[in-house]
Amino acid sequence: MRNLFQGEPEVKSAYNFTGSFTDMWRDIRLSMVMPSLTVAICICVVMSVMMFIERMYMTVVILLVKFMGKKRYTQYKLEALKEDLEQNRSYPMVLVQIPMFNEKEVYKLSIGSVCSLKWPSDRLIVQVLDDSTNEVLRECKKWTGRGVNVKYETRNNRNGYKAGALCEGLTKDYVFDCEFVVIYDADFQPEKDFLWRTVPYLLENPELALVQARWKFVNADECIMTRLQEMSLAYHFAIGQEVGSSTCQFFGFNGTAGVWRIKAIEDAGGCKDRTTVEDMDLAVRASLKGWKFVFVGDLNGILLEEIPCALCILLCKEDNSTLGHLFLLLYRYPNKHHGSRSPSSETNSHIYSSNNHHSELIMHPKASFLRAGDGLVPAICSLL
Repeated sequence: MRNLFQGEPEVKSAYNFTGSFTDMWRDIRLSMVMPSLTVAICICVVMSVMMFIERMYMTVVILLVKFMGKKRYTQYKLEALKEDLEQNRSYPMVLVQIPMFNEKEVYKLSIGSVCSLKWPSDRLIVQVLDDSTNEVLRECKKWTGRGVNVKYETRNNRNGYKAGALCEGLTKDYVFDCEFVVIYDADFQPEKDFLWRTVPYLLENPELALVQARWKFVNADECIMTRLQEMSLAYHFAIGQEVGSSTCQFFGFNGTAGVWRIKAIEDAGGCKDRTTVEDMDLAVRASLKGWKFVFVGDLNGILLEEIPCALCILLCKEDNSTLGHLFLLLYRYPNKHHGSRSPSSETNSHIYSSNNHHSELIMHPKASFLRAGDGLVPAICSLL
């Protein structure tokens, strides 16, 4: 009994909360975090390998093109065709669309350069698709008085923005006689012989849907940010689109400086305003229908608007382009898998609203300078 009462009392150790939390976090990492990270790393590795293979493929193709000196557009023999056009005056009817919205700084230069294109005036229709709140009609009347067939079209709403204006413009009665349509942004100034150097490709090859030209910006040398974007854009044209054209594979429409066969647009389902990248949307659908594209690398135009030199504007533009390509992929998905739901109209409208919010800061928000791998989107779409 004495030992029982005088023995040292048993001391209970305090509960170690820190050690318990550490053990619990270790279990969570092992059971949840680690598998997710492993899957993400595997996906990144696979995508990196795919991008590496694509870049190596593009490098090999462009080196062969350079060494052989035979680009695809140089293989066309257009001299006889051009002579026939001049002698017989059998020029096709061409429609030129210029969608614009409050482009008061550049619209006069743009309309003036388009109306000065070397093409018979009776075979050319210039369609100014104006959603602006300012007055553009006076400039159109000036060129109409000089003998140019200028059609000034306005809308009661801005549904679909650029894509909506282009789609509605193609429904006009006077467009039914047109065989080809040229799309210029309101800040684009083409060379005077643009039509003479592009339309014959479409006449020579009935399987061609699009002839795409390149462009350059007026402020490419302003700062390091603009120079980097100009380098990326040059890579996009000289490598990405040149490889796609030389191998008769897909490359994206850039939204401007392109000549489309109207029959191909109708075959692809017309212009759709369901995404902010309506140019890529149309190109993907036309390509999946079997139409071919050609890139003319020695034909330049000038974008009168400046490249954004502010990082926030550039990131916003790239964000709109990325979201647009994502929605393009999601819209292609229900076409193959019935029962799937396409992106909601409310979310898509939000993206359009975001894109429109920055339209005064970014004149060409839908042209992605960083999408050299143009073959990725249609490849995924075709797999789905």
